[in-house]
Amino acid sequence: METVSIALVLLLAVVVSGTLARMSPIALPLPLFQIALGAAIASVANLGVELQPDLFFLLFLPPLLFLDGWRIPKEGLFRDKGMILELALGLVVFTVVGVGLFINWLIPSMPLAVAFALAAIVSPTDPIAVSAIAARAPIPKRLMHILEGESLLNDASGLVCMRFAVAAALTGAFSLPEAFVTFLWLAIGGIAIGTAVTWGAMKAKNWLSRHFGEDSGSQILVSLLIPFASYLLAEHLHCSGILAAVAAGITMSYAEQSGQALAVTRVRRSAVWDTVQFTANGIIFVLLGEQLPQIVAGAARVVEETGHHDPAWLVIYIVAINLALAALRLLWVWTSLRFILFKAARRGKTLAKPSWRLVVATSLAGVRGAITLAGVLTLPLAMNDGSPFPARDLAILLAAGVIIVSLVAASIGLPHLLGNLELPPEPSNQEEEDGARTAAAEAAIRAIEQAQHRMGEGRADADLYIDAGARIMELYRQRIDGRAKTGDERDLARKIDEIERKLRLAGLRAERDEIYRNARARKISDEAARKLVREIDLLEARFGPAT
Repeated sequence: METVSIALVLLLAVVVSGTLARMSPIALPLPLFQIALGAAIASVANLGVELQPDLFFLLFLPPLLFLDGWRIPKEGLFRDKGMILELALGLVVFTVVGVGLFINWLIPSMPLAVAFALAAIVSPTDPIAVSAIAARAPIPKRLMHILEGESLLNDASGLVCMRFAVAAALTGAFSLPEAFVTFLWLAIGGIAIGTAVTWGAMKAKNWLSRHFGEDSGSQILVSLLIPFASYLLAEHLHCSGILAAVAAGITMSYAEQSGQALAVTRVRRSAVWDTVQFTANGIIFVLLGEQLPQIVAGAARVVEETGHHDPAWLVIYIVAINLALAALRLLWVWTSLRFILFKAARRGKTLAKPSWRLVVATSLAGVRGAITLAGVLTLPLAMNDGSPFPARDLAILLAAGVIIVSLVAASIGLPHLLGNLELPPEPSNQEEEDGARTAAAEAAIRAIEQAQHRMGEGRADADLYIDAGARIMELYRQRIDGRAKTGDERDLARKIDEIERKLRLAGLRAERDEIYRNARARKISDEAARKLVREIDLLEARFGPAT
C-alpha cells in the first residue's frame, strides 16, 4: 500500500504541475514547476523513496528514447545530418573530455573517472524542455529539428560514454583499444537488436491482424512492450539497451508507414503515448525535487572533504560547470558553422551568415533534462569491494543543479535572443502537401467509383449507389479544384477553406452540446451519447482548433 500511495502522490504532483504551468503569467518551463513540487512534498512529508539505479533506468529511459526515435521528423534528420552528427557525437566527446578535466581540476576530491562520468551525464540535451521554454518565443523549425536530432543521438552517445567512465571508476583501468571494440559491439549490437525486435513484432502483429482481426487494446500494449523488450534483450547480450530503444523507435516509424493498423488504433495509441511521455518526464522531475534535500545533505559532506566548509561552494561548482558547458558548446557551434560556410565557399556557394544571436541561442538551447537526471541516478551505489561509490551524492547534486540552472538560463535568455530576430524564411511544405492531398483525393475517387459499381451491380436500386457515390466524389473534386488553382485564385480558395473550417467547427460544437443536453435529459442512452460525441471529436480533430 505504501508503494501505491507514493506512486499516486507523484502522479498527482505531475497533474498539479501542469495546472500551475498554465496558470503562471511567466513562461517558465514545466520541469521547474515539477522540481519545485517535489521539493515541497519532501519538506512536508518524507516519502522514503529509494531510487534503485537499474530499475529507474529500465522504467523511464526505454519508452522516452523509443518515442523520441518514433516521432522525430525524418526529413529534418537526414537534411541536417552533418550538423546533427557533429553535435551528437563530436560535441559529446569534446564535452566529456573538456568538462571532465575541468571538474577534476575544480573538485580534486572527485576522481577523474567519476568526473568524466559526470561530464558524460550532463552532455545530452532535452528538446522537450526547450519546447516548453520557447512557447512564447518560438524557435525556428529547422533549429528545433537540429536540436531534436541532436538529443536523440546524444542521449545514446552520452550515456554510453558514461558507462565506460563508470567501468573505469570501478576497475581502476581503462584501455582505449578495448573501449573502441566494446563501443562498436555496444552500438552495432544495440542498433541491430532494436531494429530486429521492432521489425519482428510488427510483422507478427500484422500477420495476426490479417488472419484473426485487430484488437486496438492489444496493439497499443505491443507498442508499449517493444522498447522494454529491445532494451532488456540488448542488455542481456551486453549491448547498448539505449541504442536498442532508439533504433526500435526509428524502425517503428518506418514500419507504421505500411498503414496496416486500424484508424482507431492509431488515434488511441497516440493518446496513450502522449500520456506516457508526459507522465514519465513529470515523475522524473518530481523525484528530482523530492530527492534534493537528501542529495544536498550528502553532497555537503563531500564538499567538506575538499577543505571548504561553506555550502555556498556547491552553488559555485554548479555555476562554474554550467559556464564551462555553455562555453564549450558555443565554441563548438561557432566552429561548426564557420566550417560549413568555408566548405560552401569552396564549392562556389554563398550561404547567409547566421546572426550571432542565433548562434548564441543554439548554444543556450542545450538544456539538460530527464535523460541527464535518469543517467546520474544510475551511478553505482558501491564499488566492487563494497565501499561507497566516490562522490556519488555530489555528482547527483551537480547534475541536478546543471538541469535547473540550464532551464532557468534558457527560459530567461532565449526569449530575449529570439525576440524580433529576423530569420531567413522557412522552406514551405505547402506545395508537397497540396500535391499529396490531390493525389489522395484522386485515389479516393477511383476507389469510390469501383466500389459503387461493385456494390450496385445487378441490383434494382443501383441508382442509389450511383447517387451516394456522386455526392461523396463531389467533395473530393472540390478539394482537387481548390489545390489546382494558382495565384490569387489559390489564395481565395484557401481563404474559403479557412472560413468553411471555422463554420464546420461551430457546427460540430453545437452538435456536441445538443447531444450532451439530450443525454442529461435522458433522451438518449449514455452509450449512444459516447459514440456520437466520439465521432464529433474525431471530426473536430481533423479540422483542428478554431483560431
